Amino acid sequence: MTDTAPPPSSIPAGAVELSADAYPAGSRYANDDLRPVPLAERRWTTYNFVALWIGMAHCIPSWTLASGLVALGMDWKQAVLTIALANVIVLLPMLLTGHAGPKYGIPFPVLARASFGVRGANLPALVRAAVACCWFGIQTWIGGQGIFVLLGKIFGGWADAGKVGGYPWTLWLCFVIFWVLELAIIYRGMETLRRFENWAAPFVLVGALVLLVWIANKAGGFGPLLDEPSKLGWGSDFWKVFFPGLMGMIGFWSTLSLNIPDFTRFGKGQRAQVWGQTLGLPTTMTLFALLSVLVTSGSQEVYGAAIWDPVELAGKTDNVFGLLFALITVFVATLSVNIAANVVSPAYDLANLAPKLINFRTGAIITGVVGVIVMPWKLISSPELYIFTWLGVVGGLLGTVAGILIADYWIVRRTELHLADLYVAGGRYWYSGGWNWRAVAAFVVGGLLAVGGSYSTLDADGNKAGPFPVDGLIPFLKPLADYGWAVGLGSSFVVYLALMAGRRDPEGATGTA
Repeated sequence: MTDTAPPPSSIPAGAVELSADAYPAGSRYANDDLRPVPLAERRWTTYNFVALWIGMAHCIPSWTLASGLVALGMDWKQAVLTIALANVIVLLPMLLTGHAGPKYGIPFPVLARASFGVRGANLPALVRAAVACCWFGIQTWIGGQGIFVLLGKIFGGWADAGKVGGYPWTLWLCFVIFWVLELAIIYRGMETLRRFENWAAPFVLVGALVLLVWIANKAGGFGPLLDEPSKLGWGSDFWKVFFPGLMGMIGFWSTLSLNIPDFTRFGKGQRAQVWGQTLGLPTTMTLFALLSVLVTSGSQEVYGAAIWDPVELAGKTDNVFGLLFALITVFVATLSVNIAANVVSPAYDLANLAPKLINFRTGAIITGVVGVIVMPWKLISSPELYIFTWLGVVGGLLGTVAGILIADYWIVRRTELHLADLYVAGGRYWYSGGWNWRAVAAFVVGGLLAVGGSYSTLDADGNKAGPFPVDGLIPFLKPLADYGWAVGLGSSFVVYLALMAGRRDPEGATGTA
């Protein structure tokens, strides 16, 4: 019995598919959502991936990334440069981990089984799932806030409603309605997501450009924000903010650098995912950051203060049609990013935890529940907490996992996997009881180096701005904290390769046949 079937002539060379009788459907580590995507169903094109990234990048948190850096003292040029550089850097691991998708049709948690073990893959999967659940909650809260503000402008009286937990009950209502709609869309599956992203991407792009034209027309040009000098200069004060800021910006998409196979597994080939991501991610994020700066500059000229929140700015119009258009744009933008970036991954990750009990749809519902429990409104309460604590720590941990995956897939296995063994006990990827202790050790070492020195800064009044000690959790590791993502990726990469040196799979084979 062979393990793979030859690809049809219409499928690019190198793509692999399990033959019908080779997939161990009865295994406790397999279900229909985790099985390799058949070659005939790998049909995402370059445009689909570009649209995916446009849909994910054009959201309120992306818009306000530049404002977080400006609030920390950068001028607009420094902020846009930092965001652009971060997205070029994070693109590389995105492409490397994404390679396994079109070739084997497998999602992230199944790819992680090759390095961590069939059972051990639950460790990075649950780390990624926890992060995604938090992000889902953050985006849902922001989307609910946007709807609340704009509906309040249209109907009036929403902000004056009785409060529950410190917020008007009408805001909680918008949050819940938005939450339900997100899960309803993803419940219909990945094909529905692909179609949604295809039209959501250009719609949101048009919405952002309309906002730019509107504010530019009111301002008669762009305001003093573009002439505002940096409070940091280009000396030592700048670099103290630049590196943790850069790691924070990388951390913004470091989540996708792990689970991008969840999407590329539907790709027609490597060309589609490489060009789609290259054209979609760094260009879109940079242009969106620049767009946010221009619009905010115009708002400073018109209203005398920089308004970085696009919802608040759109709410300044008295035109009902304009408010409705802004409402729909915010609604579609937040839906497109949250469903794609923060529901797909944990749905697969949780399905990997117990394939016979949890499927993709069940995992999506669990994600939604956890996203509320984490109280996302607290995670984005300040730029220090958002960029340094949340994005920085998350980036460090996920960079550690990325280093292990890349080292295993590209160096140890030379991109060759035995698909059937990824789904069974006792195969090449079973290691010791389903766990590869080498990967776990590399994760612990890399994670400790990446986030062990996490620290909080002091504000202008000398108060601690963050949850960590000022001297760092582990003081002697504090100098590494500003480079958490890079430290985590690099150290886990090296440690994993050192521990795996000389090891060969059972039967001396790692190939697909």
